[in-house]
Amino acid sequence: VSCGTCHQQIHGFSDPRRYSVGFDGQTTRRHSMSLTNARYYARARFFWDERAETLESQVLAPVQDPVEMGMTLEGLETKLGQVDYYPRLFAQAFGSSTITEDRVARALAQFVRALVSSQSPYDRARAAGPPGSAAFSAALPELPRLGHRLFVGVPGEGVRGAGCARCHMSDAQISLSPRNIGLAGIGPDGDGDQGAGDERFKAPSLRNVAVRAPYMHDGRFNTLREVIDHYNAQVEANPFLDLTLMDRRLAVTGGPVRPVRLELTEQEIDALIAFLGSLTDDIFLTDPRFSDPFM
Repeated sequence: VSCGTCHQQIHGFSDPRRYSVGFDGQTTRRHSMSLTNARYYARARFFWDERAETLESQVLAPVQDPVEMGMTLEGLETKLGQVDYYPRLFAQAFGSSTITEDRVARALAQFVRALVSSQSPYDRARAAGPPGSAAFSAALPELPRLGHRLFVGVPGEGVRGAGCARCHMSDAQISLSPRNIGLAGIGPDGDGDQGAGDERFKAPSLRNVAVRAPYMHDGRFNTLREVIDHYNAQVEANPFLDLTLMDRRLAVTGGPVRPVRLELTEQEIDALIAFLGSLTDDIFLTDPRFSDPFM
């Protein structure tokens, strides 16, 4: 088992299995989070529950996890030192062949920071011109353009919008903080997974999301349509639900506060899926710099 076992390049550095399989056949508790564009997460905390305060601490956690790799850091240092090419590579990177957990962490973290996806069809359109411009429209087909308008549009503000960009911000489409998105079957009455607290979970970048099924921290959704269906009509009320998912129009008028219902049409759902598909970066997914060097 290696990092690449559960973070596969062709799947956006995620795992097509709902739960990954560790060194002795046990399965992980959560779905493998994509590493794409991890460097752009402003809070610089990692894992679904943000328990790792730095990328350097994150990359060492799976090594020591009893399900994932089941090793000690001392054992890792010894094992790497016994492979003939690693001392030479460490000498090239750090000036001496000494292998330490700190150097392993720094090397792995820098590799993850290098996983930048920026050559998708959306990127090419964005480079041609700003959204709404003739150049942007010429570079991106009509259906994903409609999906982009829905993605950035805010529900209830006079335009048709799904409000996705309120959480998935910037052209990295990455969240600023963990959020409670009203998933059913978690918390005290479900699987007990509280995430970062109050059933809040980090959201990874949406780059290459179309090749990263299944979705959510527990891999419950098999398709992007299922994900959109959740936000469209299945968000469940709970005391910690993120404000962006509350129907604030009712609150303003004195009505009961309930989860927002987007009421997207089938065409609009198709458009959102098309836009998310336009974030697929085939160059990144096959870039030999990030590929398995042993194949």
